[in-house]
Amino acid sequence: MTPKNQVVKRLKIAEGHLRKVTSMMENDVYCIDVLHQSQAVQAALKEIDNLILQNHLNTCVADSIKKGKSKEVIKEIMSVFKRGRI
Repeated sequence: MTPKNQVVKRLKIAEGHLRKVTSMMENDVYCIDVLHQSQAVQAALKEIDNLILQNHLNTCVADSIKKGKSKEVIKEIMSVFKRGRI
């Protein structure tokens, strides 16, 4: 399975979990149970971010370094980390 397909598959799973959280809220499910489900969604999204970053490092970043653009790609990645996205 390609990295892209892996990410898309995991996004669809996370989307299903998020729909479950919405349904739980609409149906007045016990708050702690909703929180557990919400945390599962957040963990799934974090893992998706990790897969995207890994693929980016293996492809785009590696190519940019070969082209002598290491400072630019390092700056770009650091800006993502500083924003708290990963």
